[in-house]
Amino acid sequence: MTTIAAARGVLAEHRYAQEELTDAFARACASTDRETALMRRFHRSAKVKTRYLTLPVEQTCQLADFGAKNDTFIREGTRLGAAALTGALEEAGVAPDEVDLILFTSVTGLAAPSLDARIAAQVGLRPDVKRIPMFGLGCVAGASGIARLHDYLLGHPEQVAVLVSVELCTLTVQPADRSVANLVASGLFGDGAAAVVALGAGRAGRLPGPVVVDSRPHLYPDTERTMGWDIGSSGLSIVLDAEVPVLVERYLRQDVQALLDAHSLALADVTGWVCHPGGPKVIEAISGTLDLPPEALEITWRSLAEVGNLSSASVLHVLADTMAKRSFEPGSPGVLMAMGPGFCSELVLLRW
Repeated sequence: MTTIAAARGVLAEHRYAQEELTDAFARACASTDRETALMRRFHRSAKVKTRYLTLPVEQTCQLADFGAKNDTFIREGTRLGAAALTGALEEAGVAPDEVDLILFTSVTGLAAPSLDARIAAQVGLRPDVKRIPMFGLGCVAGASGIARLHDYLLGHPEQVAVLVSVELCTLTVQPADRSVANLVASGLFGDGAAAVVALGAGRAGRLPGPVVVDSRPHLYPDTERTMGWDIGSSGLSIVLDAEVPVLVERYLRQDVQALLDAHSLALADVTGWVCHPGGPKVIEAISGTLDLPPEALEITWRSLAEVGNLSSASVLHVLADTMAKRSFEPGSPGVLMAMGPGFCSELVLLRW
């Protein structure tokens, strides 16, 4: 099986308390007292205490067009992605020239060549490294990326594969957009990156780290407008429907149970849950539909409070924190999960 040898999260440079960001985004995005009051209510209900921004918040609100935002994404995203990958490789004890495949994901900026090519040059990956850039999966891509690394390493068990996620979400805030989705997003999302180093079964040996046993994606019908982007001259405008927690309650338990059933496991057997912090209502829906005790998603709640939602990088930050802070009975099962545009989910069965 595939061994996750290391997971490393990094954050953008500028740290703010939620109240500071609320004031700044209210000045930029709200044109009436009613909109300001609504934004403040949304920001309070997000249960986020601090967030990290790529640029100082004043500069973030003044970015004039898609070009300026995307130039910042390329420059700063390359730097953060390289830092995350360098840290993960050092933690795993893997040299850059040992990496055989790099899978890169982001949904908050565009680049051709994609950022993985730029990161490869900075970090020192081999010229013949295989590259798979992914765009459009959004928040689910951290889980999907691990699943796809596993798929690749099943066929290449002697190799090393890495996943790099870069999400500079605050560059997508639209000052002229008065929609509820934009007001909610301005209080929920932050900027960061993450990297995972995975080793095939023939390469891992006795290295510590959870192993990937299986994965299960699910693309839900008639939900294309639940989450995603509308792309226009000012950049990426968020599509975010209040239906997300309802979909979690409708589908997630049966999806998790189907994955566990395939391995003769029950929900009660799972000793560790690694969940994407999509927002308070989403986390509550996960906990409720799976009948989890309060402490099961403690690291997910803490990540939401300390850094906000980092889109695809978030579940990888939660994974890194879980690997660093929690010890599980060796061989016991864990589940890593995220949801994203499609609307879809990806579940990954781990063994600690």
